[in-house]
Amino acid sequence: MGQTPNLLIIAGSDSGGGAGIQADVKTASALGVYATTALTAVTAQNTRGVQAVELLPPDLVAAQVASVLDDIGAGAVKIGMLGSAEITRAVARALDGYAGPVVLDPVMVAKSGDVLLADSAIAALREHLLPRATLLTPNLPEAAQLLGTGPAATAEEAEAQGRALCDLGARAVLMKGGHAEGPTCTDRLVTPDSIRTYASPRLDTRNTHGTGCTLSSAVASELAKGAKLPQAVARAHDWLHAAIGAADGLGIGHGHGPVHHFHALWNEVPA
Repeated sequence: MGQTPNLLIIAGSDSGGGAGIQADVKTASALGVYATTALTAVTAQNTRGVQAVELLPPDLVAAQVASVLDDIGAGAVKIGMLGSAEITRAVARALDGYAGPVVLDPVMVAKSGDVLLADSAIAALREHLLPRATLLTPNLPEAAQLLGTGPAATAEEAEAQGRALCDLGARAVLMKGGHAEGPTCTDRLVTPDSIRTYASPRLDTRNTHGTGCTLSSAVASELAKGAKLPQAVARAHDWLHAAIGAADGLGIGHGHGPVHHFHALWNEVPA
């Protein structure tokens, strides 16, 4: 019997279940991947916003990573919310010696606008984790913050910012198009020598909480299953588009509801 593909998720908790480590675990599970976790923070959070955040001790975060890698291993690693420079550095140290793919989602601001990454941590992320990233998955505001510039307003600017982030050490950058304007949502996979685009019609829904966490975890899950990066991104893009398309049927919360992670598995959603 072959080993079940597995994914180590390093991220914060979302008590509302739509984003963060809960969305990551749901994504991996829906895609047939066994999820392990290293929790970085606990948040009091729902579809309307973030009410409280408590970061875990950096040594405890690192111990979780070590515990998983020492026994179970990881076909891929997904990194989400880190919260502080100290946790960022602890995660980087804990991953010393890990040679598998790392998907880094630079979570900085929640859908509600609440800040989830201290300014002091951005420099630590650039220095310690960008060079470890097989794939960096910023939205347009996050890419701009990492580069200290304004958000890209055109496809050409997005591609240029993707290349600039590759110059900082990431092997590839997925410039997500969710914050752009227009009827089409286009994600751009940028490497030092190529650009691939993945486009889908933009869907009219407010239920998009956790889309960034979900997309990065979907890519990481596909990498854990052995897919090459362009194929992993294509599968994740299409799967997330379907999850967004089914989101309104869930009816969760009164704000920005979650996408439907189990759209391909549940026969129907109760009315």
